[in-house]
Amino acid sequence: MTVALGADARAPGARTRSLLAELRIALPAGAVLTDDESLRERAFDAKGGPADGVPIAVVRPVTTAHVSAVARIAYAHGTPLVPQGAMSGLAGGANTVDGAILIDFGAMNAIVRIDAVDQVAVVQPGVVTETLALAVAEQGLFYPPDPASSTVSTIGGNIATNAGGMRCVKYGVTGDFVRSLEIVLADGRIVRTSAPTVKVVAGLDLTSLVVGSEGTLAIVTEATLALLAAPGETQGVCATFATSADALAAANAIMASPRRPSTLEFLDGVVLAAIAAYLPDSGLPAGAHALLLALTDSRDGGADDVAAYERIVREHSALVVDVATDPVRLDGLLAARRAFNSAIRAVRGGSIDEDIAVPRTRLPELLERLDALSVEVGLPIGTGGHVGDGNLHPGICYDPADPAQLEAAEFAHSRILALAAELGGTVTGEHGIGVEKLEALDVELGPTVRELQWAIKAAFDPTGILNPGKKL
Repeated sequence: MTVALGADARAPGARTRSLLAELRIALPAGAVLTDDESLRERAFDAKGGPADGVPIAVVRPVTTAHVSAVARIAYAHGTPLVPQGAMSGLAGGANTVDGAILIDFGAMNAIVRIDAVDQVAVVQPGVVTETLALAVAEQGLFYPPDPASSTVSTIGGNIATNAGGMRCVKYGVTGDFVRSLEIVLADGRIVRTSAPTVKVVAGLDLTSLVVGSEGTLAIVTEATLALLAAPGETQGVCATFATSADALAAANAIMASPRRPSTLEFLDGVVLAAIAAYLPDSGLPAGAHALLLALTDSRDGGADDVAAYERIVREHSALVVDVATDPVRLDGLLAARRAFNSAIRAVRGGSIDEDIAVPRTRLPELLERLDALSVEVGLPIGTGGHVGDGNLHPGICYDPADPAQLEAAEFAHSRILALAAELGGTVTGEHGIGVEKLEALDVELGPTVRELQWAIKAAFDPTGILNPGKKL
């Protein structure tokens, strides 16, 4: 999809020319881009377009001082700022807005240091998640957050959405590993949110407030991240079931056991069929209505974990049980799981990728209601995700060329957001609000909490230039 550039972008007025001149003075040569192609390729994230308006420029800072200069200039001109990472988000959180400066952090990709004694890594926001994980692994350390897009997603983007992933069931989300942040405020001031120590309770917890704020409170320019000692080898069980209810019962039994899995993933029959069509060599068992993937990375007792998972899934009527200890086999299973979104989108050419979380006790009802909704709207809805923490990703499949299917998909999207609240959950466990889920905030949060959040936004960003129209 292309972005139609308006007259203002092609022939900037005096105010815009002044702003661009100031940016070019403040930044290195070539770091301010205004050509059509550069503006188009940063217009919207993996959710898809269209973009909401035409940006003025893309800037590519290299240092925190560059970001500070950009913010000062934008603040003086009242110009929106949109921080952007790898554009791998699924809620439109990094989409352009009209008249904005887009901050592309691709060049701020340095791992500043890895400290094996304090077990921290200090990184710039453009570092790719997998790059950091591999770098710390070379020193016998471990960075657990593992979003499905880890091969392309960046630390800055993960912090913006408080990204999760397949290892959340054991280790938690990105925010659980953020010790401290260097941030640039809307007016260009540079501050550190806290000391990087394990324990810190001085003042309010600004670090946790910025994590997950989707660039609406401040611009992250450096992160101090906690690390762990390297885990053991991954191994586990892949089991198929005749019904989703059986798979969910097995998942609950695993979570109730003393052997906490490092990964516990669920895929329904629609998703399994989609992945089989998208990746014919995926190795996933065919013909099942549900799949459960239970993995452990325990340094001691991993084999006992696997034996316990195998016993539990068999007790819950598993059809086929694959005890996976071979690294190649495990890589294949995880690659198939990571293909979820692409496979669902390929079913009809388009998809709305949901990200709801409910208490695990409500998961059977959630799946039943999703099946009924699929029949009602006449569209496939495939569901899978992180069953261990109740965070599932229904994918609504539709043909983008068919207006009736698009309308039905958007109706299903609204119904799913309402269903999450009805079941005592949330409309987003890890993808963020962006622009996709703003409609659901009043119901989930209520007026008082909404007012408090807007007050916090005003304290950080009094003129409202930071990623406007997102998150809140």
